[in-house]
Amino acid sequence: MTVSADGLASLPPALAQDLADFIEYLRVERQLSGHTRSNYLSHLIAMTSQLVDLGLSHWPGLEASQVRSLMSRMHKGGLAPRSLATKLSALRSFCDWQVRQGRLIANPARGISTPKQGRPLPKNLDVDEMYQLLNITDEQDPLAVRDRAIMELMYSSGLRLAELVGLDLTDLRLDDRQLRVVGKGSRERVLPIGRMALEWLHKWLALRPLLASGEEPALFVSKQRRRISARSVQMRLDGWGSKQALDAHVHPHKLRHSFATHMLESSGDLRAVQELLGHANLSTTQIYTHLDFQHLAKVYDGAHPRAKRRGAGDEEQE
Repeated sequence: MTVSADGLASLPPALAQDLADFIEYLRVERQLSGHTRSNYLSHLIAMTSQLVDLGLSHWPGLEASQVRSLMSRMHKGGLAPRSLATKLSALRSFCDWQVRQGRLIANPARGISTPKQGRPLPKNLDVDEMYQLLNITDEQDPLAVRDRAIMELMYSSGLRLAELVGLDLTDLRLDDRQLRVVGKGSRERVLPIGRMALEWLHKWLALRPLLASGEEPALFVSKQRRRISARSVQMRLDGWGSKQALDAHVHPHKLRHSFATHMLESSGDLRAVQELLGHANLSTTQIYTHLDFQHLAKVYDGAHPRAKRRGAGDEEQE
C-alpha cells in the first residue's frame, strides 16, 4: 500500500488497530488491490482524525450525530459532493465490518445522506474523430503499430485501461476473433475483436519480438521489454491526440465511452452493451442512454421543420 504507517500512528491506538484489521480483511477476504486498499485507508484515516476532534475515543462509541457533524464539517470545508459520497461509503463499509465483527451494535453511518451530486456524462469522440485518431499509417515504427493496435482494440472491444494492460498473449483467440478479459471483481468475459483491431493485432504481433523478451507473457510491451504500464498508455494516447490534431483530449477511458456510445446509437440494445462493457448493474450502463438522447435531440433540432429556428425574414404561416 502507498499509505504509510505514519497516518495510523497519529491516531489513538484503539482506533488505529481496528482500521488496520479492516484493511487486512480487505486484503485477505475481499482480495482488493493495493491501490483500492490504500484509498480506503487514506479516507478512513482522514475521517478518523476529524472524528477524534468531535469526541470519538473508541469505535463502539461512534454515534450518528458525530457522522453527521463530520459530513457537515467536510462539506463546509469545500469537499465536493462526489468526494463526500466516496468517503461516507468507505466509512459505511468499515462500520458494516465492525457490526459483523461484533464490535458495533449498529452502523451509525447508515441513513446519513450527503449533498446531491450531478452525474456527469462521460465524454466521447464522435465517429469522425475516432477515424481521425486511428489514422496512423507508419507500419515501420513498432511503437506506432503497437499504439494503433492498442487503440483499435480498446475501441473495438470497450476495454478498461486495467484490462488492456493486463492482457497476455494467451488471452487472444485470433482464429475465433475473440478476446478473454478479466474485469472488475475478477469477472471474466469473452469479447469479439473487430476487423480493424484484428488486422492491427496481427501487424503488432509480427513486430512484437523486436521489443519483447522471450519469456514475457504480456500482449503489449514497452521499450523496456516488459509489460506496458497504464501510465505509458495514457501518455501515448494523449500524444497521439495531439499528433492527429484532435481538439478533444484523448485518454483511454474516452475510447471505452466512445465504444459504448456508438454501439448504443447503432443497436439500441442496452443489455448487449452492458454485457460487452462488463457492467455488473444495468444502471451503470444506462448513463449512455442520456448520451444517445443528446445525439437524437441534436438530429431532431436540425431536421424537424417545427424545431428549426426561424430566420429574421421568416413569417409564421397560420
